[in-house]
Amino acid sequence: MNIVHAMLDGLEQAKVLDRIADPLAAVVARAVKPRTIRNVLSGTAIGHHLHPMLIVVPSGAWSMGSFLDLTGGKDSRKAADILVIVGILSAVPTAVAGLHDWSDTQKEERRVGIVHAAGNSLALTLYTASAVARAKDRRALGVLLGLGGLGAMLFSAFLGGHLSYANGVNVNRTAWHEAPTDWTRVASDADVVEGGRHTVRTNGVPILLLRHEGKLTAMDSVCNHLGGPLEEGTIEDGCITCPWHQSMFRLDDGKNYRGPAAVPQPVYETRVTADGFIELRQPAS
Repeated sequence: MNIVHAMLDGLEQAKVLDRIADPLAAVVARAVKPRTIRNVLSGTAIGHHLHPMLIVVPSGAWSMGSFLDLTGGKDSRKAADILVIVGILSAVPTAVAGLHDWSDTQKEERRVGIVHAAGNSLALTLYTASAVARAKDRRALGVLLGLGGLGAMLFSAFLGGHLSYANGVNVNRTAWHEAPTDWTRVASDADVVEGGRHTVRTNGVPILLLRHEGKLTAMDSVCNHLGGPLEEGTIEDGCITCPWHQSMFRLDDGKNYRGPAAVPQPVYETRVTADGFIELRQPAS
């Protein structure tokens, strides 16, 4: 195991971090509980979470500011100073969106995430100190503080990449689920009673069959947010709520009514045959 893997493994197994991470996550979860806040920070309107999109602004501004500090002449100083301030201002909403996403993680991902947040906080602190030093015409100190902030940001970005690409945080858990394109028999209609739950698997896809107010629904049973079991969810007002993080999806079309899920839940076409069996298929695109 190389030093990078050893470091990541050490962070993931550092249970001492739970003493800070778990209480903080609970506070954040309460703060983002209202549906409007959840939907904004989850990016339900744009189809993916805000944090990955927002992070390019502070990271780009800060890295280019430091680049101008190192390679530019006197004429580039004002531009570098402006970029540092842009990074500071944009880091705040970026951090809020990141905390929202992180609050739903558990164990290893939560531990890495708290260090990721600490690295970004350190970067913000150093760049803020850099901006103050620049304003006081202590340019050499400002440049050094900015370089320190750049290093903290790059380390944090590495951890963020690990969370996304190695741990799969906020990756759509149903992205590769495809039901059969032809009508496929999956269950007896008598097995799906009003208010009940019936799960089947076809084409490798776990599917929840349920009947609500007389209408039959076939929906992917794996919540696309972090893989929660929708078959254990509650049904109210025409929506099903995931028991893990309370994402809500409409039964008729799978659209996400409430975050943290950022994309609709797959719903499949159904029909009941004359001999009393349920058939389903992937909707035509």
